[in-house]
Amino acid sequence: MALLVKKVCSSVRPWLPVVQTWDLNARRWVRALRRSPLKVVFPSGEVVERNRSPRKQPREGESKAAHPQVQRPKQPLQMSPSHTPSTWEEAGLRYDKAFPGDRRLSSVMTVVKSRPFRDKQGKILLEGRRLIADALKAGAVPKVFFFSRLEYIKELPVDKLKGVSLIKVKFEDIKDWSDLVAPQGIIGIFAKPDHVKMTYPETQLQHSLPLFLICDNLRDPGNLGTILRSAAGAGCSKVLLTKGCVDAWEPKVLRAGMGAHFQVPIINNLEWETVPNYLPPDIRVHVADNCGLYAQAQMSTKASDHGWVSDRRFLKFHKFQEEDIETGDSKDWLPEIEVQSYDLDWTEAPAAVVIGGETHGVSLESLQLAESTGGKRLLIPVVPGVDSLNSAMAASILLFEGKRQLRLRVEHLNSDRSYR
Repeated sequence: MALLVKKVCSSVRPWLPVVQTWDLNARRWVRALRRSPLKVVFPSGEVVERNRSPRKQPREGESKAAHPQVQRPKQPLQMSPSHTPSTWEEAGLRYDKAFPGDRRLSSVMTVVKSRPFRDKQGKILLEGRRLIADALKAGAVPKVFFFSRLEYIKELPVDKLKGVSLIKVKFEDIKDWSDLVAPQGIIGIFAKPDHVKMTYPETQLQHSLPLFLICDNLRDPGNLGTILRSAAGAGCSKVLLTKGCVDAWEPKVLRAGMGAHFQVPIINNLEWETVPNYLPPDIRVHVADNCGLYAQAQMSTKASDHGWVSDRRFLKFHKFQEEDIETGDSKDWLPEIEVQSYDLDWTEAPAAVVIGGETHGVSLESLQLAESTGGKRLLIPVVPGVDSLNSAMAASILLFEGKRQLRLRVEHLNSDRSYR
């Protein structure tokens, strides 16, 4: 029995290597069948090429190394719709990419942030997509755009970008020069707008009123920007800024204005002698008298009994008083202007309102203009002991009161015509 088992084992052993060899060869054959050959060469010498499966990508250099004689035609570069090349062929637009050490942004920003350089070169700075879009819509002429993402430029009208320098910079560079807490990634350098060449919105022109605003000695950029915004909202026909006011095109004023610069005509840096040239001939110029002494003064016509935007009246009007050398008595030589509460009718004729700064108040020239046109001192009463209202607040109260009075006047005229 042991001899029989030994013979069986000896007869099985030689088959084990054969089985293992057949198994390895079978795996190789299956793996070979799964491959997709590039060429099939028949015994007759015929060569048939086969396309490679799209799921399989050739290894780098494999095709050229193995078959240098076969050249595949080059396909044109297919670009996704979201990708925009550096050249807009249809519009002929190009943009430059700023490299490290590029000083174009810093040199331009140095100019537009300084009023003397800004006036000399006639350039202004606009930051933010909405403000830039409003400027382009109004007809402002762009010179240079600095942007961090191409989508910001694509949002702007293509016809407005012809001939404009487009420079792509890093967002960190824009952030370094921006005055905003959250920069929007685009800065525009424009030529200083001319109110004669601007195209203001049709809705603004349709709601324009015979109401004008004159800013006198306004030094605070935030106040001026807010006043311009109120003037646009009330429907003012024009805003005049005399010498001594902050520049209307300063970046802080532009931000506070929220696009009002491109909705209402603004004439900057005027001498008082030229102010009447920008007003209708039959206009009446009124002066804002914003004080806290209404109860004590009881509508007095004396200048010393009222404050002019500020209660520090004695300091302001000391320069408007002359002293008799012989008697030593001082007398007022301010123009005599009637005082009237702001909520009474003062819009029977085209009206202009003069708003003075909180520190320096209105100038003598504004009082003389009000006297010569038959204007009045519009008094805004406040509680005794309370300091004056903010200049922007006083301007908003008077402008919208004037709008209310003009609207009521139009309604009365329409009702009279209907009865006739």
